[in-house]
Amino acid sequence: MAEQQTKALPPQYVEDLQKDLGTQLTALTAAPLATDKFAPTVAGQDPAQQAAYQMATTQGQGIGAFQPYITQAGAYDKAAAGLSGAGAYSPFMSPYQQDVIDATLSEYDSQAAQGLAGIGQQAAMSGNLGGGREGVMRAQYQNKSDMNRALLQSGLLQQGFTQANQLANQAFGQQMALGQNQQGLAAQVPGLYGQDISTLGSAGAIQQAQEQAQLDATREQNRLRAYEPYERLGFQQTGVASIASGAPGQYQSMVTPNPTPLQNALGIASVAGGLMGNYGDYLGGGGKPFF
Repeated sequence: MAEQQTKALPPQYVEDLQKDLGTQLTALTAAPLATDKFAPTVAGQDPAQQAAYQMATTQGQGIGAFQPYITQAGAYDKAAAGLSGAGAYSPFMSPYQQDVIDATLSEYDSQAAQGLAGIGQQAAMSGNLGGGREGVMRAQYQNKSDMNRALLQSGLLQQGFTQANQLANQAFGQQMALGQNQQGLAAQVPGLYGQDISTLGSAGAIQQAQEQAQLDATREQNRLRAYEPYERLGFQQTGVASIASGAPGQYQSMVTPNPTPLQNALGIASVAGGLMGNYGDYLGGGGKPFF
């Protein structure tokens, strides 16, 4: 005698749900998922980063960054060298000095001539005109006058030399100071360029990170949107299985936002938190996923 077996069939509405679920699953998986819409993308360099790179490779490195200052310092040193030595004072001699000397000596000679005339008058009044006493007085006067004239001339020459030498020393010090200043600037140039490069690079990195965050957020949004039908179908499958078995079921989502390069680099989770909130709003409304 053949043994009879009985099989408990699910209610018709459950079969209908399962059939509808199968139809949706077949239709959903018939076409490949367009993953290019959420493929990773990398933010390009910010203009500030490009400027920093340009400065670092063309101006901030090598002798070209401070060569103009070194060249100018060399020119000042060369000029200072020309202001030292025995003849350094010559360019600073007054062009009118000889005129002053000539005029002064001419006036002196005029005064000396008047002095000689006075000796003759005194000799005539004393009755010694043309005598030996007059000759002695004239000789003494002339010797003293010539000595005073020589002292006057040498004094004027010494005064001009001293002034010219002082001006030469002053110019020498100025040229040396300018040369040292240029050398100091040359030493500062690499550091100044480095500060500019660092500032531009940092500002550009901030902008690049912001752009990368926006790209990552868009990528995650596209990925979640692409997987939404699968999530919805999975939730439906969990519900149908729960109805068929009579046991409560809980759906576990298989789509979670991927960590972005920005998160990994900076160690933050704010982007992921925002994406999860958007995902909940999109699926369930009000920030609460319906599964």
